[in-house]
Amino acid sequence: MIDPIKLEVLRHALAAVAEEMNADLVRTAYSPNIKERRDCSSAVFDPQGELVAQAESIPVHLGAMPFSVAAVLRAIGDWEPGDVAVLNDPYCGGAHLPDITFVAPVFWGETLVGFVANRAHHADVGGMAPGSLPSSAREIYQEGLRIPPLLLWRRGELNREVLDLIVANVRTPHERLGDLRAQYASCQTGIRRLQELAGRHGEKLLWAGMGAIVDYAERRMRAALAQLPPGTAEFVDYLDDDGIGTEPLPIRARVTVGSGRIEVDFAGTAPQAAGPVNAVFAVTASAVYYTVRAVADPTIPPNAGCYRPIAIQAPEGSLVNPRPPAAVGGGNLETSQRIVDVLLGALAQLVPERVVAACQGTMNNVALGGLDPRTGKPYAFYETIAGGLGARPFADGIDGVHSHMTNTLNTPIEALELAYPLRVLCYEFVPGSGGPGKYRGGLGLRRDLTPLGHVARVSLLTDRRRTRPYGLAGGQPGAPGKNLLIREGKEIELPGKLTLELHPGEVLSIRTPGGGGYGDPAERDPKAQARDQLEGRA
Repeated sequence: MIDPIKLEVLRHALAAVAEEMNADLVRTAYSPNIKERRDCSSAVFDPQGELVAQAESIPVHLGAMPFSVAAVLRAIGDWEPGDVAVLNDPYCGGAHLPDITFVAPVFWGETLVGFVANRAHHADVGGMAPGSLPSSAREIYQEGLRIPPLLLWRRGELNREVLDLIVANVRTPHERLGDLRAQYASCQTGIRRLQELAGRHGEKLLWAGMGAIVDYAERRMRAALAQLPPGTAEFVDYLDDDGIGTEPLPIRARVTVGSGRIEVDFAGTAPQAAGPVNAVFAVTASAVYYTVRAVADPTIPPNAGCYRPIAIQAPEGSLVNPRPPAAVGGGNLETSQRIVDVLLGALAQLVPERVVAACQGTMNNVALGGLDPRTGKPYAFYETIAGGLGARPFADGIDGVHSHMTNTLNTPIEALELAYPLRVLCYEFVPGSGGPGKYRGGLGLRRDLTPLGHVARVSLLTDRRRTRPYGLAGGQPGAPGKNLLIREGKEIELPGKLTLELHPGEVLSIRTPGGGGYGDPAERDPKAQARDQLEGRA
């Protein structure tokens, strides 16, 4: 038995290790995508590779990261101090190719006391389009460089040949080197801090504490699930298309709650798609873990124990568990969001007081690249754009925020225009985009970009352009998003997923969806209605 106070101190200390790792990664990164948008995550694992603590950063990274650590442990059996492994292969523990994961063992003396890991979204990892998220990809080979689990550092020595291979296959080698070194530095921070904890408490107490923290999270999750009314509910929602065809793709889930457990079955979901919207199982599991914890009790420590009472059935060869070599770039980004929408739609039938209306349901992925006329060198810019948060059972949704599986920031205009030959011409809320209800959905955003002195190649991976974020309890759906090309003052509507060339003087306008409303609009407070009119929400 461990003293409860000491255990709580240790639990927060391990979480602080992950948070400091992430802070160092953000602080030392080169790319605006990591430095400004904070598109990265960090975590601590026990010697068996079980998740113990994480930074509160990107849900789609963190729920999938244990699969990466497990893949690394299977591939590399003989660890030594100074080793650092790297991988990004979605079919071997990764999520999608731009997300590169580092895993490093932590030794106290000759004893392995755990692992630290981080994941960062790199703005380009090669492939057929700048940003490595081509909307027309049919195979993963078109999406960029695949890195299986391997050692990039061995006993503290950099494997220069592997690093040279990586940077030779990307458009922006200098930026990639900077971000990879930032990930390495983050791991070194985690190693030092975990060693300090081993020195302070002893490795035996540290091991015991890790196990107790994981067991504690499991007990809390089982207790939280036991408080939910038992039952089964089904829900189906749709992706607009896969970027290749135009048919909507159904994601169906049956959720069963009872006896302190929850089971999610995706039978009836569309077969894997021709386009790049397939979500590997690690991404699907990540979306399920996030949703269940958010509804059951978001204060439960997010670790391996928290997820033990969750069972997932995802048919092999489906949109939520594809077979290689299916393209998967957008599965991590768009399909993960729709999985959350589907699960919340089902859980709203069981615990309506705990579930928000649908948020924007897309990450609005925009990738641009070309030759920077200022330097003559290639550049690659990537960002996701916020939208409306769904209305809550007790309050309006929030305007212009990232929701659910993404927890990033919008790129500040100043940082964007400094780093890239681009100009932001408009950045504002989309009036009236939130769904009406007793509580209104949050507003979407409008962001207009134009290239300066060059032709930019643009890839868009967006959704909710045809389907709308649903409302709950009588609330109305939020407005769908729009992608527009503005040429000589004329607005040309674009599909949600495409690649195009953007010339100087042309404007790409992304208008993101609003959140769904909650409750009967006739019950909205008159003062709130007047404020809606004043602020352009109605």
